[in-house]
Amino acid sequence: MRPGSPSPHRGSVPSQRTPREAADAGAATPQIQLIPATAQGALDAADEAVDLLLDSGRAPGEVLVLTTGDPHPWAAHELSFGEASYWAQHDAKDDVFYAAADADRVAGRPVVVIAVNGGSDAAVAGGLPAAMARAGALLIVCGDPQRVNALLSTKA
Repeated sequence: MRPGSPSPHRGSVPSQRTPREAADAGAATPQIQLIPATAQGALDAADEAVDLLLDSGRAPGEVLVLTTGDPHPWAAHELSFGEASYWAQHDAKDDVFYAAADADRVAGRPVVVIAVNGGSDAAVAGGLPAAMARAGALLIVCGDPQRVNALLSTKA
């Protein structure tokens, strides 16, 4: 069962898996999709993207959601039960996992969704490459395209 409630679908998220992805998810550069959203709307956009991914056949354990600002409500809730329980869910890899973009312990997954929901420019500029490094096949960025592009161009 996925956290949160389903929301109306606004677009489509690519879910096709190539034979190469199935054989070696980390070898190729992931496909990148940008979903325009304000900082206030980035979590909602990320949740919609997750719903679409799951509805299109992605297994929950293949999806990682990262945030650059406040934690996702699911992460905050799960952390209230303690770090050990929270990280045990990460290690089990049987459900969508939500974490901060700068969390060192987070392992990669075939699909990473990053919500640019605030945070300093440094946090966003560091979170985007970290999200890309963790994405095996697909990286979905939910945020303000101008801010994302400006911060990525300063990293190049």
